Amino acid sequence: MNNKNKIHFEISERKILLKIFDILLVLLTLYSVSSIFNFSYFNFSESNYSWTIVLAIYINIFGSVFEMYNLQIASNQFQIIKSIILTTSTTVLVYLLTPIYTPFLPTNRIQIIFFFFSIFFTLLLWRIFYVKFLASHRFVKKAVIVCDVEQLTELVNSLESVDPHYKFTGFVNSDSDNTLKLKLNGIKNISPDELENYVRKNSISEIVIASQKTDGITVVLYNQLIHLLENGFTIREYTQLYENITQRIPVQYVSRDFYRYFPFSRNNQNKLYQLVTRIVEIIFSMIGIAVGLLFFPLILIGNLLGNRGKLFYTQERVGKNGEIFQIYKYRTMIKNAEANGAVFTSNNDSRITFFGSFLRKTRMDEFPQFINILLGNMAIIGPRPERPIFVNEIAEVMPFYETRHIIKPGLTGWAQVNYSYGDSIEDSLVKLQYDLYYIKHRSIFLDINIIIKTFSTILFYRGQ
Repeated sequence: MNNKNKIHFEISERKILLKIFDILLVLLTLYSVSSIFNFSYFNFSESNYSWTIVLAIYINIFGSVFEMYNLQIASNQFQIIKSIILTTSTTVLVYLLTPIYTPFLPTNRIQIIFFFFSIFFTLLLWRIFYVKFLASHRFVKKAVIVCDVEQLTELVNSLESVDPHYKFTGFVNSDSDNTLKLKLNGIKNISPDELENYVRKNSISEIVIASQKTDGITVVLYNQLIHLLENGFTIREYTQLYENITQRIPVQYVSRDFYRYFPFSRNNQNKLYQLVTRIVEIIFSMIGIAVGLLFFPLILIGNLLGNRGKLFYTQERVGKNGEIFQIYKYRTMIKNAEANGAVFTSNNDSRITFFGSFLRKTRMDEFPQFINILLGNMAIIGPRPERPIFVNEIAEVMPFYETRHIIKPGLTGWAQVNYSYGDSIEDSLVKLQYDLYYIKHRSIFLDINIIIKTFSTILFYRGQ
């Protein structure tokens, strides 16, 4: 059997681990504080078990909003402190202000201080322990990849950049001429007949097959893989691994018969799901329009001073089934911004006004799109609506790009919350991968996840 000396959890499992221990350790601390000190605000009993459930829900929700479960942040000691402060402060404030589901406000205000610092120091000490002793050591997974040598760097970097605890230590060259012996970026070139021996001696957790050339899987290599499989080693196909780790569909690594292997989410045709989401969209759009009206006087004044021109503008966008519709937005650019033709908006784009930059960063420029949602042109969640000229341009180099039009475009979406604003064809490819992942896995739970991530994007001022 394989010799494993490291414990490794997948990304989803690590997030669950963090959430469970956040709640358990906070509850244990509160129980200890109530037993040792004169702390009576939060007591454990059968009659008030709902207090515990509500606190657990608040910690998970606000922890998600303030990115405590973003593994890149969770593994960084300095970034996680900011997230803990924001999560603790918001959790305590909301918990105190919802006495219908939580204890009544204590008359002795020191109880609030006990409550705040119990949660804060518990989360802080637990996350410091996680960074020092778990994230950097115990979660490393070693793997070997079978691929063509010219693809090695791209394939390895695509995965390791998302999950730094996933490490390729060796590769088998699946080119027909695999006699070349070399070492790239610290990754050892393994001869096919030495694969099993290398896997056993180096505590390899799994073997990843990324070769698209059947002649590269020789009889010798095939027999080695079968023998490893029979002895309990995991063998995975690269595109499945890529999708699992990055939560994107790797369209660049599959052939043009992609649709044979792309099981669209049943919710795309689920009438009940569509009815529920449409009702939610109407409610959200009416709330969004009402909130937009509250900010309208400030936006109007800011536009007069900072933009000095029309406040609203419309533009053609591609919607569901490729149909063209007019999108409504607040203007954020100078007059005649596209006098020389349509171009992607880029970071620090000189055409964006100072006030326009503020509107984009806070996403307030998108308030008028609630009108599109109310009219049914757009959804709350979906791929970003793109302009016809860019759709045609991108579709020429990306054969799957127009697949994103099988659902309505959205005000927010999986691509928008996971990737910065794209200003190139390469960026569009990455966002397409996220869009297709959403279409494939579309569900209520994924929708809720996107809404929570959207709040994070707004709160941390990441709009474009």
